[in-house]
Amino acid sequence: MKRTSIAALSHMALAPCLGMVLAGPVLAQDARPQVDAEGARLDALQQEINQQTAQLQQMRQSLEQQQQRISQLQQALNVELLANARARGATATPLAPLLAQSGSQAAPAPQSPQQPQPVGQAPESDSRPPEVAQIFDQPGVLTPRGKFVLEPSLQYGYSANDRVALVGYTIIPALLIGLIDVRQVKTTTSTATLTARYGLNNRFELEAKLPYVYVNSDTVSREIFTGSAVDNVFNANGNGMGDVEVTARYQINRGGPDKPFFVGWLRYKSRTGKDLFEVVTDCVTRCVANTTGTGLPLELPTGTGFEAIQPGLTWLYPSDPVVFFGSLSYLHNFKRSNVSRTLLGGVTESLGEVEAGDIIGFNLGMGLALNEKAAISLGYDQNIVGKTKQNGEEVAGAVRVTLGTLLLGGTYRFNEKVSLNVALGVGVTRDTPDVTFTARVPVTF
Repeated sequence: MKRTSIAALSHMALAPCLGMVLAGPVLAQDARPQVDAEGARLDALQQEINQQTAQLQQMRQSLEQQQQRISQLQQALNVELLANARARGATATPLAPLLAQSGSQAAPAPQSPQQPQPVGQAPESDSRPPEVAQIFDQPGVLTPRGKFVLEPSLQYGYSANDRVALVGYTIIPALLIGLIDVRQVKTTTSTATLTARYGLNNRFELEAKLPYVYVNSDTVSREIFTGSAVDNVFNANGNGMGDVEVTARYQINRGGPDKPFFVGWLRYKSRTGKDLFEVVTDCVTRCVANTTGTGLPLELPTGTGFEAIQPGLTWLYPSDPVVFFGSLSYLHNFKRSNVSRTLLGGVTESLGEVEAGDIIGFNLGMGLALNEKAAISLGYDQNIVGKTKQNGEEVAGAVRVTLGTLLLGGTYRFNEKVSLNVALGVGVTRDTPDVTFTARVPVTF
């Protein structure tokens, strides 16, 4: 009995301890799911953070791309506005739809963003000189790659020169005793030219000109050493092929708005036209100090009689809405040897070696657009002609001549292929034609 009580007491004392020992694993098993759930939640948060970080990075890249597109669109719009201002005829596309289209690409993680539509002819215009109304012989705009331009043109010119020679002596300042030689020379020239240009690429083109010349001259004079008071009229004219020309042009740099364009060119002029040495001159004897003839050609020449080469540089500076342009050139005439001319009656007079004077030329102008189809230009052209030499020495009476012309021109574009260009020139020096009028119709194929 006593032994049983002791065992019972021992069992009762050990029971709580055994319960605690057995309850430990049970509690650990109950806490493990909670820990796992917290870990899973942390992993989910980490994945969400990673996804948001990737989205932010993608949005940053997309924003940078959109900024680049907006910059390109702004540049294209500036070029387009300049093109419209220069009457290039490109249709201006509103900027708002383009920006809206570009802004729609800023959504998170776009898979295939749409490219913005091109703005008119801006990509091509970005690297090509602006078009202006042509008033000078050398255009500044090159023919696009693979394009062919055929340009018929007609030029009319008129000049009148008066020359007075007094032979005698004066008794008083108001009274002249002697002979007066008054000579008036009125010349009319019409030149029909067919010009062809082809663009080998966007920066290089070739040009060929085929002119046909008709010239008429009326000389009214009262000759020296004759007592007659009647005016003598001497008329001469000539027509035929003029001097064929070939020109190559190359755009040196890549310009743009408020950046100059430079175009270098090289022109070769042949002597296919009939020159002054081939026509018959009205002289029975030598024309120098001749008193038996007028010394004038019976038929007027249609060419210069000298081959020439002319390098030059043309520049254009677009400053919205005006385009400034100009050029500088130097023409060298190749000398000819064994030159002779035919006098009246078939007599030939030897002149030996003849070298025409070289020509330094420059011009300045500005163009302004009136609308998308019409534009005007005005400018000034000047050429300085050197003295002619014969057998290495300057010809007696040879002088340096300055030719200056004020020009006003306009262009109207009928469509994208055909346009009309006119130019009016007024001489500002005595040796320059009084008036010239040129009409061109370039047709693009």
